[in-house]
Amino acid sequence: MSIRLYKPYTSGTRNRSVSTFEEITSKDPQKNLTFFSHRSKGRNKRGVITSRNKGGGHKRLYRRIDFKRNKLGILAKVSTIEYDPNRNARICLLNYTDGEKRYIIHPNNLNVGEIIQSDYFAEIKTGNALPIGKIPLGTNIHNIEFCPGNGGKIARSAGSFAQILANEGSFVTLRLPSSEVRLIEKFCWATVGQVGNLDFANIIIGKAGRNRWLGKTSKVRGVVMNPCDHAHGGGEGKSPIGRTRPVTPWGKPALGKKTRSPKRYSNIYIVRSVKTS
Repeated sequence: MSIRLYKPYTSGTRNRSVSTFEEITSKDPQKNLTFFSHRSKGRNKRGVITSRNKGGGHKRLYRRIDFKRNKLGILAKVSTIEYDPNRNARICLLNYTDGEKRYIIHPNNLNVGEIIQSDYFAEIKTGNALPIGKIPLGTNIHNIEFCPGNGGKIARSAGSFAQILANEGSFVTLRLPSSEVRLIEKFCWATVGQVGNLDFANIIIGKAGRNRWLGKTSKVRGVVMNPCDHAHGGGEGKSPIGRTRPVTPWGKPALGKKTRSPKRYSNIYIVRSVKTS
């Protein structure tokens, strides 16, 4: 993948960049693997905004992605690489030898025509899925399960991957994309390789309207609001927040306050947290 830059014909194109989509091989999704998914756009069943800064956006069809990779021992051929409007990574369509078709997240350097599979003793090859307890140390993996059989939850965005650091007893030590070091059960499944579309992080939106296409509305700073609307509001002209530390619109501490519960059951699996890394 590469990035295409615009010439500054207008203010919106001055700093705008987009993907070249050169890796995309098909524009039409597999019809039986798509469905319309209603998006709440930040509102509850009464139409009241409960999550701010959401709304609008282009219509989307949701692609049903196989995060579980549970067709064991059956070979699959990569048929197409496609764009998915619901995620920043690309997806690829697999044609299994038994006739079934499924979408998976497209790993980096996996090309059309290659053969991959999910199996307990699969080859350590990009796109193959197997339990993390059977993957060698130092291997980059993605689409990792938290609990066996629940489907991949970790490292699914463009360019992300986790690395296997140790394998002891019933647990494998992983370095996650957030730099957190965590224990995961060795029976959890993962896919070998790094998620594709690496240059997504280099794309510049360029104008506010492009964010509106993505379903994001404008976000207003608290210091420019009235005191009745935000704890940082009020004052004459440019003024500080007037508090010892930043807070949310509802008065709770923001920007640095730890929100993870110290009694959370999974704390025992975290070897090194993000804050101390």
